[in-house]
Formats: sequence, structure tokens, C-alpha cells
Amino acid sequence: MFAHIRVLIVALMTAGPVLAQTQAPATPVKPIKMVVLGDSLSAGLGLSAPAAFPARLQKALSDKGINVDMINAGVSGDTTSGGRDRLDWSIPEGTEAVILELGANDALRGIDPAVTRAALSDILTRLKARKIAVLLCGMLAPPNYGSEYAARFNAIYPELSKSFGVPLYPFFLEGVASEAKLNQADGIHPTAEGVDIIVKNILPTVEAFIGTISGQRS
Repeated sequence: MFAHIRVLIVALMTAGPVLAQTQAPATPVKPIKMVVLGDSLSAGLGLSAPAAFPARLQKALSDKGINVDMINAGVSGDTTSGGRDRLDWSIPEGTEAVILELGANDALRGIDPAVTRAALSDILTRLKARKIAVLLCGMLAPPNYGSEYAARFNAIYPELSKSFGVPLYPFFLEGVASEAKLNQADGIHPTAEGVDIIVKNILPTVEAFIGTISGQRS
């Protein structure tokens, strides 16, 4: 009987380190460094900083256990050309992902779609060279410049998504545009409630985008 007890004690002592190893806490996942490069729609014009799109998106991701280090690089009034001109200092070293939300001001000002396309192409080319993943957010032209302008402008985003092989969220203001109660008095910029709807709608696309990045890390 005592021999059996000694064997059991030796077995438990031997298993102890193994058990301790299996119960050790996992290494924390390093947060993904993400920048939202955009205009007033992402900068949060008329809203408090915590109510702006990047902050609300970060909160929604955190609620799902997705850790993201988010930078709001939205500048009110910026065009695609403006975003291109400030690209290097807006996207710091170490950035892994960019949500590209530009073009609304181009459409509002009736800028030649060829100029918009060239600026976005340059941004995508330069981010690709830096090995930074991009989620492209589409924009739709207002009707006041006519159907021909709208057709040329609206085609930019799906075509660039295809040619550069980047994911596309077709219309950033989906579910919010033209909804008076979801926009501020100017009828253009979302209210805090409007931002939350944008976040809710885009969240599955962002989750898939982050999932791809996480997969490439391993």
C-alpha cells in the first residue's frame, strides 16, 4: 500500500510543472495600429471627440474583444488631393491598417473625377508600398452635377478596389445620408446617433478587414 502511495506522490510531483505550464496566461495580443484618413465625416465636425467615427468604431471593436490603437486623421474640408498631400505625416510609422474615407468634398465641389481617381490611386499606391492594409470607403456624388458626373465619380471606388485588391465598403454614409434626424442642421454631417448607425453598418466589414490583418501576423 505504501509503495502505491509513493508512486502516486512521485507522479503528482512530476505532473506539477506540466500543469503549471498549461495554466500559464496567454501572451496579450498586440493591438492593431489603425488610422482613419478622412475628412469632416470622420473628423467628427460638430461632435465631441468621443462621438466621432474613429472613437465610436474603436469602442464597438473593443466591445467585441478586438484591440485596436486608433488614430483619427480626419481633417474637415479635405479633398482626396489634400489627403494625398498630407499622407506621410498623417500615417505614422508602424501603422498596420488605414480606413480611407475621402471624396465627399470632391463630389460637393464638382471636382473632375479624373483628379479624384488619380489622388486616391496615389494614396493606395503609396500605402501598398509601405505594406499598410487599406479598407476603402466609397462615396456617392450628389445629383446636382448631373447623371454623367455621378456615373464617372461613383465608378471610382469599386474600380480602384478591384485594381488594387483592397476591400471596399461601398457607401460610407449608408443608412444615414438624406435622413434628416440623423444629420446635423447642415444636412451633411451625421449626428452622434448617425455616427453610431454608420459604425453599426460598417462593423462587419471592419471585423473581416482586421481578421485578414491578424491572419497575416501569424
